[in-house]
This record gives sequence, structure tokens and C-alpha cells, in this order.
Amino acid sequence: MSDAEKQPDSSKLILPPASERVDRRALIVGGGAAAAGLLGVAWWRGKLHRIFGGSTQAGVFVARNQRYDGPLEQTIRDGLIASGIVAETMRGLRVLLKPNMVEPMRLSPQMTTHPAMVVAVANVFRGWGAEVRVGEAPGHVRDTEMALEESRLGEALDDGKIEFADLNYQDVRWAHNAGRRSVLKGFYFPQAVVEADLVVSMPKLKTHHWMGMTAALKNMYGSLPGCKYGWPKNVLHHAGIPETVIDINASLPRTITVVDGITCMEGDGPILGSAKQMGLVVVGTNLTAVDATCARIIGLAPQRIPYLQLAGGVLGPLADHQIRQLGEPWQSVASPFEILDAPHLRSMRPSIFTS
Repeated sequence: MSDAEKQPDSSKLILPPASERVDRRALIVGGGAAAAGLLGVAWWRGKLHRIFGGSTQAGVFVARNQRYDGPLEQTIRDGLIASGIVAETMRGLRVLLKPNMVEPMRLSPQMTTHPAMVVAVANVFRGWGAEVRVGEAPGHVRDTEMALEESRLGEALDDGKIEFADLNYQDVRWAHNAGRRSVLKGFYFPQAVVEADLVVSMPKLKTHHWMGMTAALKNMYGSLPGCKYGWPKNVLHHAGIPETVIDINASLPRTITVVDGITCMEGDGPILGSAKQMGLVVVGTNLTAVDATCARIIGLAPQRIPYLQLAGGVLGPLADHQIRQLGEPWQSVASPFEILDAPHLRSMRPSIFTS
């Protein structure tokens, strides 16, 4: 058997290669804002056409009545398959799960991705023959061991014999900024991120006091190391949160998402908000489409969320008719989240802007 034959064939993964994404986006930015929008739409329509065998809609799977002690593995497996993932292509691939552990506290479980979700996703991919590890760079906590303990993720990973990669302190590699919305020339990505064939964003669905909402796209801030970007990652904040959210996601390896929408956070998110029970699991291969659907579920207009404004038509679709709803219709599970009483947040309500 040759060396090539011994390697997992990541090209079989039912998503386009990262190099294609990078080159296309470089072309998009080079053509100016208006042309970028048009070319961006053409790019993701072409991508979706290949993924779904002719459909130009991104699929988003929504499951209701979910519990952390329920059959999560089955729900997530169903959602991934419905979203277009082909289980047979996963064997031997390196899959990195990226939960949210921004500032975990045992008294505020609504702040971080529940360990049961992480273990369930890990078991699904391991059952398909993938090599799974969990990686996170907590944005507000330098002591990763403390973050693992407070979130209870550490003991869950130990019980499940699942490897953890501390993305705050791993060796890094430089990657050019493929989105080019911010002034940053590129990013330092941890070794585990660079080596992954597939990165699974696993956010907690929460409100955000600046951006309105944080879900699949914003969660990828935690893929960058604190040892380069600080605690919190103010290098990114100063370069513009919406712009850097787009740039990071455009520069990452291939990504999909599984959203923890069972116990969510409303009000003064993403740290100080209150728990809101929703019982949802949301799955998709296009993070922009998933975030747009999550925004509608929590009562916000995706076109008014700053980072989704930039992502729409470039990284994926925002319009409801361009997103293929799988599982439960989002309208049947929608329940507006409380938000802070601030003008920039009130303007994101769909009563002011109809999506």
C-alpha cells in the first residue's frame, strides 16, 4: 500500500475543498463591494449546487423537544445526514469539535456548550470512523484546566476518552486572511485547527450585547489562540467584530455546525444573560444559513445583525426562501429572546425590518 493510500481521503468529504473557498473569496474582494456581492452569491450557489446535487438552497435541520439526557446522538446523526453529510466519507478523517467555553461558571450553565452535546457529537463521528478531538481557546480564561472543570467538560471528555486540544497554547501556523474584510493580513491558527479535515462549530445559542446574537460563526473566535490574541481577544475586537468574524470563517478549514439550543441565554449575553429553555438542536453545513435561521428563531432579523450583513451572499444565504428547512419549521419553534434595551439591538427586531 502506498503512502497516499494510507491517508484518509478528505477529498471525499461532501464539502468543497478549502483552497477553492480561499481563491474564490480572494477574487470576490478584489472586484469591489458591488461585484463582490454578486460574485459571492454566484459562488455559494455553485457550492450548494454541488453539495445537494442540484438544489441551490442550504439545508438547516431543526429538532425540538431535545434534552441533555435524551437521545442526542440519534438526533445529531439524523441532522447531519439530512444536511448532506455522507457517513461513509468520514472514515479516517480528523474532526475537531469546537464548543464554547468563553468564561464557564457552574452557576451559569447557559453560558457554555453542554458537555452532553459535545460527547454526543463526538460519538456520532467516532461511530463513522473519524478521529475526533475537542479543541477550544476560552476567550476570557487563561487557565484552561479551570475552564474544563467549571464547564464540567473535562470530566465528560475523560469519561468518554476524548482528546482535548488547548487551542490557547498550541503551536500555531500563519494563514492568509481569505475574507479581507478587516485590516488583518492573516491569522495564527493552532495546530489542531490547521490539521483538521473538518471543524464542527458547537456554539451555545445566546444573545450578544454588541452583535445581537452569537452562534455558529461568532463561536469561531475561540479557534484563535489567546497567546497571540490576548484575553479577551481584543486584537480582533479592535479590527472590527463583524469583519473579523467573516475573515476567520473564510480562512478556516471546512466547517459545519451543531448548535446547542436546548438551554440558551437571553438578555445580557454572551456572559451575564439569563437561561431560556428552548429544547432545540440546530444542524447545518452552512454556518451563515444556520445563524440566519437561529436569528429568526430568537426574534431577530438576520439582515440587521452586523456580521450576518457581511456574510450574506458571500459565505452563505440569509433570505428565508434560500434556506431549505429540514426537521421542524423555524416558525413552529420561534420564541423571541429578551435583549438589552439599547437602540442598536432594538433595530434588529423584525417588527422594524421584515426579512
